[in-house]
Amino acid sequence: MAFTLRSVKVPPNSASLEEARGRVFDFFRQACRSIPTIMDIYNLDDVATKSQLRSIIAVEIRKNTHVTNPKVIDMLLFKGMEELNNIVEHAKQRHHIIGQYVLGRCAQDLDTKDEGASDFLKNFYKSNYF
Repeated sequence: MAFTLRSVKVPPNSASLEEARGRVFDFFRQACRSIPTIMDIYNLDDVATKSQLRSIIAVEIRKNTHVTNPKVIDMLLFKGMEELNNIVEHAKQRHHIIGQYVLGRCAQDLDTKDEGASDFLKNFYKSNYF
């Protein structure tokens, strides 16, 4: 699997926004196809499901939907390809994947639970957590 990912390279510039958008969809398909391999390499079956990882990938891609410059999209796509290659080639350890993608998403969901807290506590939490 790693050899197929190594051969894929992002061209330096997309000709148009539609071409860049198509490359993003191709990258999403490629990332989703590598999920079973990632789950086997890092033994993530007890922590997350394939559908959870797929939705995490989709959320990461959707973070940049406001970007309209094809050069910036190509740069973000290159960074995503590099991250995927590092994960598939086992350049990261299991706790990196769990902390960055699985538990990191759960911690963001917990931020909405402190809605009943006072303004003082909200400001205290914001100032003391980096």
